[in-house]
Amino acid sequence: MNQLRTNCIDRAKNETQDCLVIGAGINGAVAAAALAEKGAKVTVIDKGDFASVTSQESSNLAWGGIKYLENFEFPLVWDLCGSRNHLKHSYPSQVHEIRFFTTIARNFRKPRWMIYCGALLYWFMGRCHMRPPRLLSVKKIRKEAPMVNAEALGGGLEYSDCYFVENDTRFAFSFIRRVLQKSCNGINYMELISARWQNDRWQCHLMDHTSGETIALNTKSIVNAAGPFADKINTLLNINSPYKHIFSKGAHIIVPQISTVCRVLTFFASDGRLFFMIPMSDRTCIGTTDTRVDNEVATPTDDDVNFLLENANTLLKLETPLTPKDVIAKRCGVRPLVVKKELDVGNAEWTALSRKHEIDIQPDRNLCSIYGGKLTDCINVGEEAAEIVSSFGITLFDGLESWYGEPSKQKRDSFMAQCQKLKLTEEQSTRLWRRYGRDAFQCVDKIRNDPAMGDKVFDKFLRAELYHIAEKEMVIHLEDFLRRRSRLALIRHRAALRCDPGLPEAAKILFGINAEAEIKHYFG
Repeated sequence: MNQLRTNCIDRAKNETQDCLVIGAGINGAVAAAALAEKGAKVTVIDKGDFASVTSQESSNLAWGGIKYLENFEFPLVWDLCGSRNHLKHSYPSQVHEIRFFTTIARNFRKPRWMIYCGALLYWFMGRCHMRPPRLLSVKKIRKEAPMVNAEALGGGLEYSDCYFVENDTRFAFSFIRRVLQKSCNGINYMELISARWQNDRWQCHLMDHTSGETIALNTKSIVNAAGPFADKINTLLNINSPYKHIFSKGAHIIVPQISTVCRVLTFFASDGRLFFMIPMSDRTCIGTTDTRVDNEVATPTDDDVNFLLENANTLLKLETPLTPKDVIAKRCGVRPLVVKKELDVGNAEWTALSRKHEIDIQPDRNLCSIYGGKLTDCINVGEEAAEIVSSFGITLFDGLESWYGEPSKQKRDSFMAQCQKLKLTEEQSTRLWRRYGRDAFQCVDKIRNDPAMGDKVFDKFLRAELYHIAEKEMVIHLEDFLRRRSRLALIRHRAALRCDPGLPEAAKILFGINAEAEIKHYFG
């Protein structure tokens, strides 16, 4: 049993909590981090691993929602652009500006000049914080992006947004890390199975999916941040909310690198939607689809993969067309789109729904439910959740430091200087800082005390990193590490991971005597 997780469980069941956050995707993670920094006793739980459902299936973009301009949702775009800029400023090593190279077909539904004016408006609504847009002729497209099929193009444009250098789940976990650093509790594989409001407290029962045990937990308030499962949680709690979710399935595929230039190739797919080819390490992520579904969890079908491959082959000029054999990994999740319960959303209307969020408040039972939302807007969600919990009469205070963002430049410079003395490369130092923040100092201490800790063991992972992950990141299964604490399962072939000579040592560091069982469980 992971010792850190055991400690969290003991605290959760032995102390009355100020707040129980249900769901450890991005919404639950930021809500818990904000509350923990403001002095609340918080426990955040997830029935799977942290960020293991919708929050692991995004396009890894922090964007202002340029597509919402078409529906004249100007206030939403203004707010999202502000949130994007704030993320970029707060996380300079994790959130980077990236250029979107967009092509426009001849006789497209809107003229090129109008789309360019939209990009200028988008730049202005982004407070001119990014590089300005650029109008592209077909000649320029052929010169600057020779892999793009320009035969049917009328031109294009280039504009800026942001992307996550690591991945969505790594970013979400950075907030769980803050919860743990404040001696609050983050517990994965822990599911709420019952709860009742009595004597101004929620009396909850949780199922531990690693041990099969049931534990009792008392809390003064609840934040329902279960994402697509929020409706089911409210049914369990006998809460009648005015909102509901409808679900849109989005699938991506990861293929070998299409372009060595770090930019997003953007097209309009055959169904008229924006279609991206996004850099992901030395791979390219292609997507996304948009299909209405009824379930909270989705898997990519052959039709989804074929749609993505066919559009990619049509839009690109490749020597050898992409086939299913080129697909290294697939990603597929549902977007929880919030609507009023009384609204009947027809097939023609639901595709126009945005990813805005709503928070339903039940003050008589100290509960709030977060509906919808985007990764880009997560800081606002955390602040709002903390304000609502405070309104329930739970005492909060402003901490000495912000509950989000990277440590100061001075700390980063100090860290980089220590790495230089230990002969770590600039790439390794930058990567450690980006992945672990101030916890990166603990990795450096391990290397200083034992130079062998600086050796690469598995892919780019140093031995010190693996020990740190084992101690501090609550990895229960090998999939947690390969898919969420890292992105190896997305960018490396499964067979290559299985045959990597460093896998046995990495698994032994992470799982001890259970290493071989975890390898067999993951690879079959």
